[in-house]
Amino acid sequence: MRDMIFVSLEDWDEVWRRNQFLCAEWLQRFPGMQILFVGRSRDYSNSLRTGNWASLRKPSFYQVNEFPGLSVLNPQKFLPNTISLCRKWNAHSLLQQIRTAVESLGMRDPLLWINDHCARHLAGNLGERGVVYDVTDDWTKMPSISPATKRQIEFDDNDLCRKADVVVVCSKALEASRAPRSRRIERVPNGVDAAHYRGVLEEGKNDPSGCSQPVFGYLGTLHGDRLDIGLVLTLARQFPQGRVVLCGPDYLKAEERMRLRTEPNVELKPAVSYREVPSVLAGFDVCVVPHHINAFTESLNPIKLWEYLACGKPIASTPVAGFSDYPNLVYLGSGPEGFPSACLKALQEGSLLSGQRIREAEAHSWEARVDQLTEIFRQEGWLGRRSARRSLSLDTPADVSQPGLGQQNPMGEVCHG
Repeated sequence: MRDMIFVSLEDWDEVWRRNQFLCAEWLQRFPGMQILFVGRSRDYSNSLRTGNWASLRKPSFYQVNEFPGLSVLNPQKFLPNTISLCRKWNAHSLLQQIRTAVESLGMRDPLLWINDHCARHLAGNLGERGVVYDVTDDWTKMPSISPATKRQIEFDDNDLCRKADVVVVCSKALEASRAPRSRRIERVPNGVDAAHYRGVLEEGKNDPSGCSQPVFGYLGTLHGDRLDIGLVLTLARQFPQGRVVLCGPDYLKAEERMRLRTEPNVELKPAVSYREVPSVLAGFDVCVVPHHINAFTESLNPIKLWEYLACGKPIASTPVAGFSDYPNLVYLGSGPEGFPSACLKALQEGSLLSGQRIREAEAHSWEARVDQLTEIFRQEGWLGRRSARRSLSLDTPADVSQPGLGQQNPMGEVCHG
């Protein structure tokens, strides 16, 4: 397997997402492989404006002890993207920092994997043998983004779909929307390491609280464009003797957080490391997904679907993408009457369908997903020695010609560009 530059929307940290699972599987499978994982920028201008200096304390370039072939780069970004000239300088600086890291690692014609749509200008400028654009969310469909941000994301996304040799998507909706713009598109859903969750049911049986105070638990990103706050509050009021626990990275607005705290049995918990996820799930009586039903949530293939199935616990969800594909294993319901009703049915189930859920999860391993991707790479001719793919000179300037917008990750983090 060839070396890889992996440009991520997220950092390499203890809260594992698709990017970490894929990289970890490749590195375990191909011990001689090197991956340069490009995480979020160390944004000096943003820290100056907000007073948040936490991201500047970590090193900008380091190796991960657990994976000897993994190096992480958090590029330095000094200027705001809101000014066109500054944005061009930031793009040039990012390109140069990646080139320096690639040279220091001795990489030659690596594969370029782009998950961050803001990094479109890297394609063709890193001497790469191929470009993969991995689309995991349709950020253009987020209800809360401004028209200007939507236009910028559409521009970046269209450009990357055109440039990439392969566009990889995780859901049917993303496949349908990106296929007309892509030379090759492949659907590779998320997956799970089912063995990681093998003890969840037994651990849950040892919970002294039992079902006298049932816990309806959600594990995932807390964001108002995904979470239906009104539905969470309805659930809490329908089961005043129970608890509704929301656990994950918190991107809620202040007013959304205040609304949730009006109900005494709603609990907000911080994000937990991947190794702690099974223990958190063991404390849930019902795994819930109170998501909005909209074009954005329809574009997802939530990792929590596979995690919930792997732990065997009853699941109640609104009929959103992924969960709606398993009406035999998930209790589905929408609205202030349907969703609490689904939660009640799930609570009353016990462990009737636990075995079926676990077996379904086992059929969707990260190992199988990487098998699929590696076969795609083989078909593209990327697994052998240097390929004949066209690549631009390393002296070619980055294309940052789209006018006038400061690029922002729709989840609230500043993009690479």
